[in-house]
Order: sequence, then C-alpha cells, then structure tokens
Amino acid sequence: MSYKYEWLLLEANDDIDEIEHREPTEEFLFYRAVASGDIDKVRLNCEQGRFVAEEGVGVLSRDPVTNLKYHFVITTAMITRLCRQNGMELEQAFRLSDFYIQKLDDLHTEKEVRELHDVMVMDYTEKMRKYYRSDTNSKHINACKEYIYSHIKERITIEDLADALGVSPSYLSRLFKKETGVSVSAYIRAQKIDMAKNLLRFSDYSMIDIANRLSFSSQSHFIQQFRDVVGITPKKYRDKYYMVQWDIEPPVKYLKDTEAGDSDK
Repeated sequence: MSYKYEWLLLEANDDIDEIEHREPTEEFLFYRAVASGDIDKVRLNCEQGRFVAEEGVGVLSRDPVTNLKYHFVITTAMITRLCRQNGMELEQAFRLSDFYIQKLDDLHTEKEVRELHDVMVMDYTEKMRKYYRSDTNSKHINACKEYIYSHIKERITIEDLADALGVSPSYLSRLFKKETGVSVSAYIRAQKIDMAKNLLRFSDYSMIDIANRLSFSSQSHFIQQFRDVVGITPKKYRDKYYMVQWDIEPPVKYLKDTEAGDSDK
C-alpha cells in the first residue's frame, strides 16, 4: 500500500481523534523570544522543560530519543530562520544550525538532547541580544558585515568588500565609518581577534597556526595586533583563559583606527 493510501486510512481511524496538538502560538512566541534576544524568557522556558513536555507536541518517532531529536531539528530550523530574518548574519545562522544538529549524532539519551537544546537556544538568544544592542545599520553595512564573517579567515581589503557589494571603496569606507564609528580595518581586526581568542581558549593551535589561519602577515604581527586590542599578549591570554567558559563574554572594543588605509594588515 502506498503512503498516500496508508495516510487516508489512518486519517479515518478513530485513534487519530485522540491526538491533539498544542496551539502554535506558544511555540512561535518562544521562537520570537529567541530571535529578539529575550534571555529571561528563553531561560524560563528551558527551566520549565517545555521542550520535553509531551502534551500536544506530536509523536514523530516511536523511539523517545529519536522523537526528541526530530523535534530538536525542527526547533533549530525555525529559530535559525527567524534569527536570520531578524538580522543575524546568514552564514553564522546556518553554520550554527549545522553545528548543533550534527551534535545530535553523539547523543543517546533524552536528557542529553534536552541539555543540548537548552545550550542551543541560549546561544542563539545571546547572539541576538548582542545584535540588538548594536546600532542598526544600512543594507550595505549589514552585507559588508556578512561578507567579513564569511571570509574572516582570509585577508580582506576594502576593495574586496566594495567589489562584492558593487560600490566604490571610498563610498563604502565613508559609510562604514559613519554608521559604525570605526573604520573597516578596525572592524575586521576586531573580528579576527575575537576568533583568535576562541582558538586560544578552546584549541591547542600554536601562535603561528592561529596567525596563519586568520591570515595575519606574520606571527609577530598577530601578537602585536592582539596586544593592541586585548591589552595582553596571546600567550598571557591563553595562560589565563584556556578552557575557561562563561555565559557571555563581551566582544573586543574597536580601537580608533590610526592606519592610513582601510585594508586589513
């Protein structure tokens, strides 16, 4: 029997009348809380265990762990798209989604899936809160930031960005400084240093490896730039923070750019 006909029989079966689904309003309000960066509301939802509440959510698999994983994927997909619609960089939104969904492969209990769900939704919420706390930018500047995020491991110049956006380098440079208060090069440097901080905290990459991965011209240049932005050398930063985690770390503050040009050194 085809799936189509099997469904028609199931639809007419009395047992299906016993199945009722939760009003979608609650789910959408939760997704919206994540996308709007409402930390308190999202944390309360996690504490109440609404993700694992069985009433009205539908059974997607007879296996309870697999069933919860399916719901996890749905939740992640919905949150990803709402966060993207509300301003999160496209690549960041979808790479984050891929990361958390792939983590499901290593989980074998409902408790583990729930814990991953709570970490995932709080991660998205914290990122959206940071986004809303920053100034609202124009379409060109948001596209510029998207390009920088997607190519952060490369050497990025103002010419690269202008070409990708179809505008002149001088126009983009003026617009970026006007809307963000910093030059393009200062912003790129800050993003690279933020990624370098994560590599120093959570990986065993050497200084030269990190410098090469983030396309600094040399190890010494990386160390100098890191010290200028963070205030300490990469080695001292690793000694202090290696494998140390906390809830929310503020991003590095942009330094007023004193270089002559707007290209990443």
